[in-house]
Amino acid sequence: MSTTTSGNGNGNRTAVASDSMKTNLGEAGTHLKQAAGHAGEAIKGAAGAVGEEMRLGKAQVKSELAESALSGIAAVEQAGAAGREQVDQLMDKGRDLIESAADLIRERPLASFGMAFATGWIIAKLARSGDK
Repeated sequence: MSTTTSGNGNGNRTAVASDSMKTNLGEAGTHLKQAAGHAGEAIKGAAGAVGEEMRLGKAQVKSELAESALSGIAAVEQAGAAGREQVDQLMDKGRDLIESAADLIRERPLASFGMAFATGWIIAKLARSGDK
């Protein structure tokens, strides 16, 4: 009987070890499933955070582009105002020159007529010499 008892003892130990291993493997599988679930939730959370950051970044880019456009428009308006101011100054100088010429003609009409006649004669001579 002693051989039978030790055989059953080994069989019971093997069965207990097998059951214990199955239990441990089942618990390991459960823990792996839970870990995978938590990892999935973490990935979803990270994707949500990335999506929110992308929306914020997009809004910031739009804001910066709008501000850039407004600054560009303001610069063009300032350049236009400066250009108009310079044109006005040139027009004033032109009017001053015309007034000065008119004053000179009124003060010295014979000299002005002589200058105009001489200028016309020189232009006519130059035009004729170009025809030959």
